[in-house]
Amino acid sequence: MTDKITNWTKSDDTRVEDAIRRGATRRDLLKMMLASGVALSAGGAVFGRAEQAVAATPVSGGHMKAAGISSSNADTLDPAKASLGTDYSRCCSLYNRLTFIDVTGVPQMELAEKLETKDAKTWTVTLRKGVTFHDGKTLTSADVVFALKRHLDPAVGSKVAKIAAQMTEIKAIDPNTVEIVLKAANADLPYILALHHFMIVQDGTTDFSKGIGTGAFVLETFQPGVRSIVKKNTNYWKPNLPHLDSFEFFAIPDATARVNALLAGDIQFCSSVDPRAAKLVDGQKDFRLSRSTVGSYTNLNIRLDMNKPDFVTGMKHLIDREQIVAAALRGFGDVGNDQPISKANVFHNKDLKPKAFDPDKAKHYFQKAGVLGQSIPVVASEAADFSIDMAMIIQASGADIGLKLDIQRVPSDGYWDKYWLKAPIHFGNINPRPTPDIYFSLLYSSDAPWNESQFKSPKFDSMMLEARGMLDDAKRHEIYNEMQTMISEEAGTIIPAYTTNADGVSAKVKGLEVNPLGGMMGYAMAEYVWLEA
Repeated sequence: MTDKITNWTKSDDTRVEDAIRRGATRRDLLKMMLASGVALSAGGAVFGRAEQAVAATPVSGGHMKAAGISSSNADTLDPAKASLGTDYSRCCSLYNRLTFIDVTGVPQMELAEKLETKDAKTWTVTLRKGVTFHDGKTLTSADVVFALKRHLDPAVGSKVAKIAAQMTEIKAIDPNTVEIVLKAANADLPYILALHHFMIVQDGTTDFSKGIGTGAFVLETFQPGVRSIVKKNTNYWKPNLPHLDSFEFFAIPDATARVNALLAGDIQFCSSVDPRAAKLVDGQKDFRLSRSTVGSYTNLNIRLDMNKPDFVTGMKHLIDREQIVAAALRGFGDVGNDQPISKANVFHNKDLKPKAFDPDKAKHYFQKAGVLGQSIPVVASEAADFSIDMAMIIQASGADIGLKLDIQRVPSDGYWDKYWLKAPIHFGNINPRPTPDIYFSLLYSSDAPWNESQFKSPKFDSMMLEARGMLDDAKRHEIYNEMQTMISEEAGTIIPAYTTNADGVSAKVKGLEVNPLGGMMGYAMAEYVWLEA
């Protein structure tokens, strides 16, 4: 018997693929190949090629259900106000951005056909033609100008107002061209415009409850804190997208219930699988884990305006980072060094070492702060991934040296509104951002909207502005290294680890890829995935 495939061509491979799609059995396929002169020993290779090709070929149709980790009555379809993956995933299905970040971390054009500059200060945006909103209106420069200028209006309450403030002039040159002038040169503008908040909305929009955008889906149902259902935009400007007929998204805050819903077939995707439940998913033939370590982290925030500096320093030495990775994260993470730029980013400061676990040194600083013997509240919640387990580990370490940490476990519902940024000591949960400047602008500049520990440093602010417009990457890297060191030493944000996100996925879900902007393909998976028939 020979392994040679006689008279077998690429078109014959296609015939086998088509037969598989029509539901042909392996017996049917074997008869087909024998009739074409294929040796039995070669049949396996043909089957393998055909099955892989079929699996990689998008299938149209189907209703996909996905569950996130948290929701609240503050859920919004206004991209400018979005603050959680819950909001991002919905906005990504309804709207588009001028640019988007691909799986390699490089900005690509979306609603913009071209984005050009000569000095990184004045940028010309040429819009893609033939794009329409869900209500039939054609996209023009007026929509882009309106959408970007909204972030500059304090009444809007944009989450990226600080970042948008560098745009000093936004004007339409003609119906297809927009000019953006920055306060100072910023080579990162293509990355910035790819942030979820900079989705383009229709000129004059004040009511976002209908979610009218240019995106892959049209809104059918939106109940804040409950669920959303979107259906395929049959006039979508991107060819052959989306593949799904409809997509439903809601939250199941309890990690175990979320995994059980996946395994029961009630949903096809569950975000943030608890490492303790990872084996339940990995061990099932009809399910898998989608893993990504792209810069997400859960951090302990100690507000500098409400706590003594010596207490903050002591806490940094009390954190057993290796134990947190091993026990709290169950190995799903890398040890962090108290600054937000992870190893996945080219600007990560590899020379900045994590503080060693040193209870004696921690006790020394706690004594200086006068906190030993006091009961110190620490707010944790399931809303901030792994924060409860982290808190318990830190609490145990503190108890060994006489530090009493009162772990206050609060509900996920409302956590981000009531406790995050407000409680003296609490946990945060930060999604990946593509550039250091975005992290610094959102989280660490003196007027950052999400300044979790109220860190304020004029020197840091000045360095951030200097590096922003730099075209010399080596010099920029040098400045960013120093800024990461300043955060690690001076800020009250303790980042013990960069987490590996693991999402639970049905084997029927195809086309899911890792994206630097976070899980769920940077929260845009609804547009690109498909359900195997």
